[in-house]
Amino acid sequence: MLLKFKIFRYDPKKDEKPYYQAYEIQANPADRILDCLNRIRWEQDPTLSFRMSCGHGVCGSDGMRINGTSALACQKLVKDFKENEEILIEPLQVFRVVRDLVVDQVPFFEKYNSVKPYLITNSPPPDKERLQSIEEHKIFEDAIRCILCACCTSSCPINQAKETETYIGPAALVRAFRYLFDSRDEGAVERISLLDNKDGAWGCQTRWWCTKVCPKEIPVTKQIAQIKKRIIESKKGKQ
Repeated sequence: MLLKFKIFRYDPKKDEKPYYQAYEIQANPADRILDCLNRIRWEQDPTLSFRMSCGHGVCGSDGMRINGTSALACQKLVKDFKENEEILIEPLQVFRVVRDLVVDQVPFFEKYNSVKPYLITNSPPPDKERLQSIEEHKIFEDAIRCILCACCTSSCPINQAKETETYIGPAALVRAFRYLFDSRDEGAVERISLLDNKDGAWGCQTRWWCTKVCPKEIPVTKQIAQIKKRIIESKKGKQ
């Protein structure tokens, strides 16, 4: 079937401003949008730039906007689009464009690292591993699926607002949830202090876009709500 693409193009080294370029390609219904982009680059325009790696929804590197919605190009199938339909491909919002569909994710990972995404322990390490029950693990099991594709952060209306650029965003909060509710972690006090502010958990206004676009179907909004509840409970415990 024939697919038409309208793709965002911008090379800050030579372009005065962004523009859109049209491409057409014959594709099979089982092909992915990523396959189409690769064929455009290989067969029509080798200057087209985008990120990709595993191609199987594991690495999260090919996040982009497809018809206005943040998604992974490797998870979108040709059969889900109509023949002759123009498919709009754009870079993720929020981030500075490096070139075409490639964005600068350094600020994204800086915010991610700000929540200390690792186990904090104060007690001496055991002779073997730190044990955890299946039930304890299930509490944060969904959050482990996060592949840091940044689709949630790109879609978040709060992150998109200029006056809230310091908000750490849903991806960082999901990772904070993962450790805050890990029975082996002993840094709850420190972690809550990092999240209890307008740039942390309270920056979320419960718009649900992060949950809607998550390619791993993580209940992002609910997990952020649980962080807020944990913060409130910790304050009650001090009274």
